[in-house]
Amino acid sequence: MDIFEKIKKDKGNIGQYQKEIHGYFTFPKLEGEIGSRMKFRGKEVLNWSLNNYCGLANHPEVRKTDSQAAEQYGLAYPMGARMMSGQTSMHEELERQLASFVSKPDAFLLNYGYQGMVSIIDAICGRNDVVVYDAEAHACILDGVRLHMGKRFVFLHNDMDSLRKQLDHATALTKKTGGGILVITEGVFGMAGDLGKLDEIVELKKDFNFRLLVDDAHGFGTMGATGAGVGEHFGVQDHIDMYFGTFAKSMAGIGAFIASSEEVCDYLRYNMRSQTYAKSLPMAMVIGLLKRLDLIRTEPGLREKLWVIVHALQSGLKAENFDLGVTNSPVTPVYLSGSVPEGTYVVMDLRENYNIFCSIVVYPVIPKGQLLLRLIPTAVHTLEDVEYTIQAFSAVRKNLEAGKYTGTKLADVL
Repeated sequence: MDIFEKIKKDKGNIGQYQKEIHGYFTFPKLEGEIGSRMKFRGKEVLNWSLNNYCGLANHPEVRKTDSQAAEQYGLAYPMGARMMSGQTSMHEELERQLASFVSKPDAFLLNYGYQGMVSIIDAICGRNDVVVYDAEAHACILDGVRLHMGKRFVFLHNDMDSLRKQLDHATALTKKTGGGILVITEGVFGMAGDLGKLDEIVELKKDFNFRLLVDDAHGFGTMGATGAGVGEHFGVQDHIDMYFGTFAKSMAGIGAFIASSEEVCDYLRYNMRSQTYAKSLPMAMVIGLLKRLDLIRTEPGLREKLWVIVHALQSGLKAENFDLGVTNSPVTPVYLSGSVPEGTYVVMDLRENYNIFCSIVVYPVIPKGQLLLRLIPTAVHTLEDVEYTIQAFSAVRKNLEAGKYTGTKLADVL
């Protein structure tokens, strides 16, 4: 059989709806300058779907630095992978500053977050090692674990009794294989917004021998007294063995980094295949990231403004009896009851009649009968944006509960 024949029969869980959702629910085009208001299908919308937490995407100093760096170096320099011909003093300087910011001895730059996490797991873990990971870990962690050639155990989300049980299993197994144990969790879980129980996990080190890898994509730059992440927030940064952060969230850029001991970072430099065989981060981005990091470090007002918006949005929604789950981070999930088709019309109503753009999550990502509208507040939103959004959400919820979306046709909303 032609390998492409299967594509005709099975287009995937989401792909099967491609004709109906492409360009609106999937692959939507948000146009114009990045900010709280952008263009969607030709009209301005209030945008709650960009991970521009600190508002750096269009910060004037960032724009100026990016432009000057691109003019000086272009977008091609340096050519080649860092191990061969892509090493520069600026790459090393960014690594030094990142390591210092998150209180680790060393750091290693990665071209992409998703790819980086997959490759970290592949490089660190051999077939005799055991991975123990949170059930709600990000897809990049799941893919890295699936590629792992050794044994893996999953613990119930943020459930320390479950983690202890899986560590018992992992410990018994490694006594036979001679391998080690790597526990993987997240700082901020990007869907529900809750924090990984890093303080409780590191306590388990008293009873078990394992290393801890934390994916803090949403926590880096937003959480902690200085923005150094959830480890700083809990006061356990020293007990995190490998700290992973991305530039695509608070830094509004591209790429990622892993921070750890010098020995571990050197090992990764020489053994991460995704970096050994991939082109180095462009110099323009590296210089731009140095400016972004400097602003996060020296202008705490950016993070403070973010949290003003976060508190106003979340407290305002709660005051109107919206269910935000267990979030204690900027990630703001709003849970509603309804079917998948009803959720479709909720989003369309928000976009078409209230000019609000936000993302929706439905079954099978969350249980049947539940809808999740995910809002990402940023430092460039205003309190007026918050007030208007709460009013719009209240109106749409009223329509949902009144059954106005049941049996609605697309043409009735568009």
